[in-house]
Amino acid sequence: MNWDDTSSEPQAAAWADGGADAAERLVGGAADGEDQAVEAALRPKSLGEFVGQERVREQLDLVLKAALARGATADHVLLSGAPGLGKTTLSMIIAAEMNAPLRITSGPAIQHAGDLAAILSSLQEGEVLFLDEIHRMSRPAEEMLYMAMEDFRVDVIVGKGPGATAIPLELPPFTLVGATTRAGLLPPPLRDRFGFTGHMEFYESGELERVIHRSALLLDLEIDAEGAAEIAGRSRGTPRIANRLLRRVRDYAQVKADGRITREVAAVALAVYEVDARGLDRLDRAVLQALLKLFGGGPVGLSTLAVAVGEERETVEEVAEPFLVREGLLARTPRGRVATPAAWAHLGLVPPQQAAGGGTLPGLFGA
Repeated sequence: MNWDDTSSEPQAAAWADGGADAAERLVGGAADGEDQAVEAALRPKSLGEFVGQERVREQLDLVLKAALARGATADHVLLSGAPGLGKTTLSMIIAAEMNAPLRITSGPAIQHAGDLAAILSSLQEGEVLFLDEIHRMSRPAEEMLYMAMEDFRVDVIVGKGPGATAIPLELPPFTLVGATTRAGLLPPPLRDRFGFTGHMEFYESGELERVIHRSALLLDLEIDAEGAAEIAGRSRGTPRIANRLLRRVRDYAQVKADGRITREVAAVALAVYEVDARGLDRLDRAVLQALLKLFGGGPVGLSTLAVAVGEERETVEEVAEPFLVREGLLARTPRGRVATPAAWAHLGLVPPQQAAGGGTLPGLFGA
């Protein structure tokens, strides 16, 4: 998600994949230790329990049932989409639906072809291998994976130089489930070897309300429909964020209220955590306020905007901007960042030209 990237690829990839600072945000998509522990208890165990992603669920259900009917392993599956939308959960469901064991690893953990060979050689027949952030795997391991996926064998190189020997190693049939937040970084030869590709979309508010009600039931919380709707509206279309906000509202309700989550309790609790009605947090609002108050709505360069809010360039570009652009509050243009009319309205500000009785800002949106 790097429109005008001039930063190094490893650094940009770290931010896109949810670096440490991103994980600290209450509305960040990356999972911290608490999220991982709670998600393990809240995750649905079957496709029937999985909320949202209707098209992907329907297509995946056909793929898995057909494989079971044939008595074969399922095709390799590639899942792409933003963090927190359910890629890991779906990989666990795939293993459960196929009655197969699941092994989990990640692209950054596989830095050498030998690392991948060790994992592949220990797989059981029909096992599901979940490879998270597959786009961050090293190139030598990636090339070894081509043959493993297609022919279920790998060539292990023994020795070095002219005396090196390639020993073919046969692998049992397995299903690879790859997950990525940046599908565009996958080389075509790797993408083409997946039999099924599913893109995870952001959730609608009604779907998030179902997620929140289900999580509240599992957490033994009392929440009404309006309380769930208030949390869902601030969750950025992401179930992981919805569950995280639910836990923070739970804390407030238990300490400051009677433990029951209503719209009023949810609104006050999330105001304490600086998450506004559209899901913007302190960083998001700081970017918008700097753009509007200091630079009159733009256009302004990314580096200048980052200095104005006291953050690193990559923090603004990779952590704050994607959601602001998706919400229609900010636009990226060749001349720099510009605020949309919706940004002025959201912060309750009046564009300078309108305040003076004129039209919109000159040079913005074709004016």
